[in-house]
Amino acid sequence: MRVLVVEDERVLADAIATGLRREAMAVDVAYDGAEALEKTSYIDYDVVVLDRDLPKVHGDEVARRLVGDRTATRIIMLTAAGDVDDRVEGLDLGADDYLAKPFAFLELIARVRALGRRSAPALPPVLERSGVRLDPGKRLVTRDGAEIALTKKEFAVLEELLRAEGAVVSQEDLLDKAWDEHIDPFTNVVRVTMMTLRKKLGEPQVIETVPGVGYKL
Repeated sequence: MRVLVVEDERVLADAIATGLRREAMAVDVAYDGAEALEKTSYIDYDVVVLDRDLPKVHGDEVARRLVGDRTATRIIMLTAAGDVDDRVEGLDLGADDYLAKPFAFLELIARVRALGRRSAPALPPVLERSGVRLDPGKRLVTRDGAEIALTKKEFAVLEELLRAEGAVVSQEDLLDKAWDEHIDPFTNVVRVTMMTLRKKLGEPQVIETVPGVGYKL
């Protein structure tokens, strides 16, 4: 899942990003509204965690433009303005969810995951195919009932393959969903991650390479 955190308090923004990355999400950060609009113009995010009171371009205007572009991106407003009128106003702007500061980080994670499921065609919370079962909420992967320990990136790659429901996922799409904007597009990190993931999933192999196209499970 690809997430953009838009927050002008840098310490808080970086803390949120770090926490979401620990949940195997690919996370970028913008510290003002103008930077947020720039990033969303060329990256398709599943979820944007958006503060309202932003410099340069107000968070409300960022929400309006994202909604006006009719993208599949889901917006959760994260702000200190948390009374009923503020929540109603934020939702009326097109936000999909609203969480007031201070907040419980576990709740933020759950809400981001829920919105991520809504940014694509509906899928069950627990993904399963060819004996491989992945529970994003519990960060648990099993094959034929046996638990498999994966790194964050292996988990994120496997999640994207399962979400594709048998369709081919390109290397570019995997880079976009499992890594952040700082990744070198010419790196071999996807191939290396796929090698270790296949090894951990064991025999018989369930991940197929489609030459010149990508991978499928």
